[in-house]
Amino acid sequence: MSNELRNFLSLSYGELEEYNLKAKEQRTKRVAPDKIQEERLKYLTDEKGIKAVTVLFSDLEGRLHMLDYDKKFLIKSYDNLTFDGSSIRGFTAQRESDLRLGIDWSAFYWAPSDVFGTGKVLVFGEVIDKQGTPYSGDMRGVLKAYANELYAKEGYTLNAANEIEGFLFAGMDAERRFPETGRFDYVNTGGYYHSLPGDPLRSFIDTAAEVQRAMGFENEKDHPEVAPSQFEINYSYGEVVAAADQIQIYKLICRQVATRMGMTASFLPKPVVGVNGSGMHTNISITKGGKNLFWDPAGEEKLAAFGWDFVDRILTHGNDICLLLNSSVNAYRRLDPHFEAPNQIKASAVDRGSMVRIPIGNEKSSRVEVRSVAPDANPYLVLYSLFKSGLDGETAKIANLRQAERYLPDNIYTALENFRNSTWTTKLLGEDVKARFGDLKQASADRCPRLLGSFVKAPEVQFHHEVYNQFLWNQF
Repeated sequence: MSNELRNFLSLSYGELEEYNLKAKEQRTKRVAPDKIQEERLKYLTDEKGIKAVTVLFSDLEGRLHMLDYDKKFLIKSYDNLTFDGSSIRGFTAQRESDLRLGIDWSAFYWAPSDVFGTGKVLVFGEVIDKQGTPYSGDMRGVLKAYANELYAKEGYTLNAANEIEGFLFAGMDAERRFPETGRFDYVNTGGYYHSLPGDPLRSFIDTAAEVQRAMGFENEKDHPEVAPSQFEINYSYGEVVAAADQIQIYKLICRQVATRMGMTASFLPKPVVGVNGSGMHTNISITKGGKNLFWDPAGEEKLAAFGWDFVDRILTHGNDICLLLNSSVNAYRRLDPHFEAPNQIKASAVDRGSMVRIPIGNEKSSRVEVRSVAPDANPYLVLYSLFKSGLDGETAKIANLRQAERYLPDNIYTALENFRNSTWTTKLLGEDVKARFGDLKQASADRCPRLLGSFVKAPEVQFHHEVYNQFLWNQF
């Protein structure tokens, strides 16, 4: 059917950026939810060019799910949206399958029509159980509740920015086809910071960056990474829930752009042995009344005692939460010291092999960088576990804790054992959610060889939680 007959909303990239930055500002300023809801419903009612609203939510492993609701239906029924939770891995059992989706009207995005289709807007949903309370398996809701509680009680604003690396491979569905091909093919072999204008990698980065900019990401820099065909597109700091949402949108944008170009954007942590893997370095800080609580010009490495206490607690619980930060079989290939891997449970301003790095900063930018995070981890679970551990965890009585000879696991089985045996992860997640997450990771691990070996095995890709293959998931 001709697009001329459809008359659906299609905004320029400049208009999209203006709309998204305005919505982002409302979120940053914590405009009252009822006011934002009223404004969004009025917009949807008045804007005749919108046909559908895409509601996004994430399962326990961090896999993004999307439901399209007819706009007119959503306006009438936004407070009574239900879905079958038993079909979502890590959510409810079949006997208690009904869940609801609330709408987080502050997390509203206008997306480019040439990438996402015309006449659609995006909004994040909140999973609600039958009792009308936030669902314990929805880590976005858990993170949001924790952040709101700290803001109400302590005046803390939790901030995060993530440096998300990925690979661009030739051909569509390269991950799903890996068991057949046994290989990933590079589209560029230039390496760090090098890609000729107009080549496939540079064209992909340019396009993805344009889409991010239009969606209000406030880009900072983008470039090819160390490994062949590897990329990173950086953007600005944000409040913790918005930052986690942006991780999900970032990966969605990259996958969509790559697919439209006939390629695959992969966030496997180590898809190719012999080159650097992909990480998701997670920069975090806490502000109160506009003041950065991690900054102290007289502190060690200019980090305040509050920040060092935060670091010490993360180091204490490094092995407890390793599975939450590195939640796939493939992630443990990345924790290899030969490729700048952050596998040492240390804190350092200079050693990039340390789990935690203290970057050079000032009063505005002072932060803690947790480097041992894989790009395929659930972003809400990552940020919740880091902030909760850093603020509410324990501090181990280990001599020279920040430089002690301690290492993260080199395989998922050890990480699983640490996770299951930890009393801290029970406090963090509760017994039920902890057991569900552990069982999901055990199922993935048991389908892969226990020893990683020297080349990537088909099952660690085939049964990876981010490879979209419903047929395989149903075998779990």
